[in-house]
Amino acid sequence: MVILGIESSCDETAAAVVRDGIEILSNIVASQQELHKIYGGVVPEVACRAHIESITPVIEEAINLSGLTFENLDAIAVTYSPGLVGALLIGLSAAKTLAWRYDLPLVAVNHIEAHVYANILDGHAVEFPAVALVVSGGHTAIFDCLSCTEIHLIGSTVDDAAGEAFDKVAAMLGLGYPGGPIIDKTAKNGNPKAVDFPRTNLKKGEFDFSFSGLKTAVLYHVKGQNAKVKTAMPEINERDLADVVASFQEAVVDVLVKKTFAAARKTRSKCIVLGGGVACNSRLREKFRQRSEQTGLPVYWPKLSLCTDNAAMIAGLAFHHLQAGQVADLSLDVNPTPIRAAQSSRS
Repeated sequence: MVILGIESSCDETAAAVVRDGIEILSNIVASQQELHKIYGGVVPEVACRAHIESITPVIEEAINLSGLTFENLDAIAVTYSPGLVGALLIGLSAAKTLAWRYDLPLVAVNHIEAHVYANILDGHAVEFPAVALVVSGGHTAIFDCLSCTEIHLIGSTVDDAAGEAFDKVAAMLGLGYPGGPIIDKTAKNGNPKAVDFPRTNLKKGEFDFSFSGLKTAVLYHVKGQNAKVKTAMPEINERDLADVVASFQEAVVDVLVKKTFAAARKTRSKCIVLGGGVACNSRLREKFRQRSEQTGLPVYWPKLSLCTDNAAMIAGLAFHHLQAGQVADLSLDVNPTPIRAAQSSRS
């Protein structure tokens, strides 16, 4: 079964062709990073204009690279949630048009759940039940996964997502955008124990996250009592900067690792899987690897190209939805609403 996947939830326009949910025939991603770099973050209007310009060429390139034609497809899959409403609508409009034109089933895919599936797409022997940590620019969440298509949210961020915290701290320190790769690189030269930044553990919702206080702690550490005054950030030497960045990153990673393993214990999971752009972070992977060796609980993460937004994971997960008879019609609408924390447990 061959499925064309379309992804346009944020600032990447992507299309991919995947056979039987596992064989990637093509995977094309048009990044908008340079467009948003000058603004220090994603601008929805700019993102939407870029999606409109890129969506048709990207889909055509994915089809051509696969060696197939539209007539060879068995279904069209598309990200419908969550994301920027305008960006989602552009991808959905393209998917509906193709589904109508070629009389193909339309499969709606949740972008965050697809990040979980990226591990299976990458060939990892994921056993269920599993706990998944999806951590990206706009999302930080833990899921209890019973199968590829039965995924339950058990915790998420109550304020800034981890990726947002990376971006904001990087901007605060004048490091540039996007913050994730810059923080990761800069931290390698610093001491992660140099500054004892707080680790937030919320009383309500044991698997929820909060990184806003940590971001403020970095600000106060660097600016001191002048933090509330609109003054320029004081100059900081290269060594001290690396120490601050490494300590900040360590605080984020510690909380992510601690809560994910706690969730795995509570749900009696057979493994942990990671997904999302922040899963590319080398320190996060290192700490998960160390904890995995200590506990004997397997931890998997996809290769870098499948951690960041892509359409192969959309088409891959869609195969399982299609097998379960979960097909949408042309009245399908987008759902831009971010995932919300919902506490539940399995007996």
